[in-house]
Amino acid sequence: MTQQRQTKAQPQPHTPPDRHIPFRRLHNFRDLGGYRTADGRTVAWGRLYRADSLGKLQGGGEGGDWERFLGLGIRTVIDLRYPWEIEARGRVPEPGRFTYANLSIEHRPYDQAAIDPDIDPWRYLADRFAEVAEDGVEEIRQVIELIAAGPGPAVFHCTSGKDRTGLIAALVLSLLEVSQEQILADFALTELATQRLLADWHAANPGRTMRWPSYGRAPATVLSLTLADLAARHGSVAAYLTDGVGITEQTATRLRQRLLD
Repeated sequence: MTQQRQTKAQPQPHTPPDRHIPFRRLHNFRDLGGYRTADGRTVAWGRLYRADSLGKLQGGGEGGDWERFLGLGIRTVIDLRYPWEIEARGRVPEPGRFTYANLSIEHRPYDQAAIDPDIDPWRYLADRFAEVAEDGVEEIRQVIELIAAGPGPAVFHCTSGKDRTGLIAALVLSLLEVSQEQILADFALTELATQRLLADWHAANPGRTMRWPSYGRAPATVLSLTLADLAARHGSVAAYLTDGVGITEQTATRLRQRLLD
């Protein structure tokens, strides 16, 4: 698989055949490689992944999922969920095999299934992203520092690989100076997994009613609003990362050295 990625000289910022890595139980596992930076470099394939809950790999995983995951050579696993989510749904199997960190970047839980269907869904989600961006600066800094300095390859994930994971992916790609167009396109790729994420929710919540018709959605509009909010509040996304989160130039340099070709 790695050799196949290396033959792609200039992957496009949409969906090359190997961006989504197929699993039976993981629906939103993606390689962040292939995006172009402002100075013409490329995010390397096979060094950083984003995912939905790796707790789904418990029990060995269906159809060889666990073996496929181990085959990626991942050494660092960053779990963005609340500890109570991990307790209820499980973490990556055999966490001692990895440099494992639980860094819950969200501090104000909310139930997406119960959101009022009459509100503006994208503005509502962008407001929740703003809360995470402000409340979770310490954990966000630790996540980025671990990606930059921990053993690689690395993967970070939440429950659906959509909101918390989407925000971290956007911030990391911003530090790598990937264009906003590509960052938004990466965020929106979760839309390809929406129906399977919704099916997972129904399977895990028998008897509950899904009130919100936008569950599992991740249109680029949500992240566009979020990035605009950060720029309005801090002057720019870069200023938020340096002044708000506390990302040093040393960390940014190490991140680029680790992830860029």
